[in-house]
Amino acid sequence: MSKISDEVQEFLEPIVNKLGCEIIEVEFAKKYNGDNLTVFIDKPGGVNLSDCEAVHNAINEPLDELNPTNDKPYTLNVSSPGVDRPIVTDKDYKRNMGEVLEVKLFKAINKKKVYVGTLSQFSETEIKLELNDGSEAIIDRNLISKATKYIDF
Repeated sequence: MSKISDEVQEFLEPIVNKLGCEIIEVEFAKKYNGDNLTVFIDKPGGVNLSDCEAVHNAINEPLDELNPTNDKPYTLNVSSPGVDRPIVTDKDYKRNMGEVLEVKLFKAINKKKVYVGTLSQFSETEIKLELNDGSEAIIDRNLISKATKYIDF
């Protein structure tokens, strides 16, 4: 995260929490239309457009007072993280306990680079998936290139 992202997240967390949501990530990045400050929010059961609008309205003025970009203009966005958002932190894994995940690896384990299974345990160093065939996979978190909720079409 950037210094601006860290500062904004820490500043906004109490405001967003009062609305029943949590900040998943704050991203400050140059996009095609200039600088964008995007606040990704979530809550149990997911967020909807009304939640995003309520958070946007609640944080707009306080952000003007904080002035994280030192008067440099930016576009403020509030968004859900999306169903395909990566699972990275302990908080993410805790939120996804019992969910079916798709885990892609940097390097194959037992000749496989992709595992799909139900998250049954995690620690700082590894995760445990219950696979469809009844077996389990214990995967070192350092080997995970991307973990997401499994979406079955």
